[in-house]
Amino acid sequence: MKIKAAVVREKSGPFVFENLDLDEPRDDEVLVRVVGAGVCHTDLVAREQYLPVPLPVVLGHEGAGVVEKVGSRVTKVTPGDHVAMSYLACGVCNSCKKGRPTHCATWFVSNIAAGARPDGSATMRKGKEAIHGSFFGQSSFANFALASEQNVVKVPKDLPLEIMGPLGCGIQTGAGGVINSLAARPGSSIAIFGAGSVGMSAIMAAVVCGCTTIIAVDINNQRLKTAKKFGATHTINSGKTNPVEQIIAITGGGADYTLECSGIPAVLRQAVDSLAWGGVCGLIGAAPAGSEVSLDMLTVLNGRTVKGIVEGDSIPDVFIPQLIELYRQGRFPFDRMITFYSFDEINKAAEDSEKGKVIKAVVRP
Repeated sequence: MKIKAAVVREKSGPFVFENLDLDEPRDDEVLVRVVGAGVCHTDLVAREQYLPVPLPVVLGHEGAGVVEKVGSRVTKVTPGDHVAMSYLACGVCNSCKKGRPTHCATWFVSNIAAGARPDGSATMRKGKEAIHGSFFGQSSFANFALASEQNVVKVPKDLPLEIMGPLGCGIQTGAGGVINSLAARPGSSIAIFGAGSVGMSAIMAAVVCGCTTIIAVDINNQRLKTAKKFGATHTINSGKTNPVEQIIAITGGGADYTLECSGIPAVLRQAVDSLAWGGVCGLIGAAPAGSEVSLDMLTVLNGRTVKGIVEGDSIPDVFIPQLIELYRQGRFPFDRMITFYSFDEINKAAEDSEKGKVIKAVVRP
């Protein structure tokens, strides 16, 4: 079928609208008419080629929409269902068998590096030219996306569908980082480095968990003001003051938990140095391949832990419905982070996201 998609053809190049041919769904696939797609930091670093994504490519991995067609073996959803799309996992490696699909042995290749289905085939073409896609099993910067049965999550029809896409990546990553990965305890302290959509989601999750000291760290004063609205008890502008010293002073010795959302090695060092003895630092921020960080070995020896986190250690079919229920209860108002753009404004949405003008941009094909 013919679709309209935003294609990236060169490193750091713009999103260019092109008419492409999209395959019909295979037996285990689902065709989704995209209603909203979040612009995520991962989309932007893939466009910059910090992640090795083959070009030309259709990105987008926070899509939500309406199921149009399903393959013959699909039983999870039916045409007309509303869905959010998330990531792929193989289901058969040791990590998947242990219930840890975010650490699937094929995760990076299947979701990012391959630019194709798991069997290597392309889902999109322009004439005889294969266009890379299947980004996180969806490539939702288009008016239609082809996903697998595994990475679609049915969502309620009585809620706004266009806000549901970011639940599939950025929001579940930040919230899951606090709820699932760190398992933050009531009455504990947490410092969150980076107040973008992932960091804001983490702040809201810290409130849900009952953390009583929630510190947002960023260099953007407007985002810090917004962080207070989402539940941060303290804010630190790390461009103007030493965040490690401030966190130790606020908490009386260091935070129980820290979360690094920026992907900057120097910030990860600050996040580890801000921990109390026995504290845990969760690393969420994606840095360019090969990035290294130095740590004080004695600091780590004193019972501190650094924990790598992918997708908030979330199983989407379980965690996304939980976040939606929290949203219904008014305890997780993630919709207040969203700024909508028309599909034709995708380059502006990307630019505003990079400059920190918006927290979570969502384009509406």
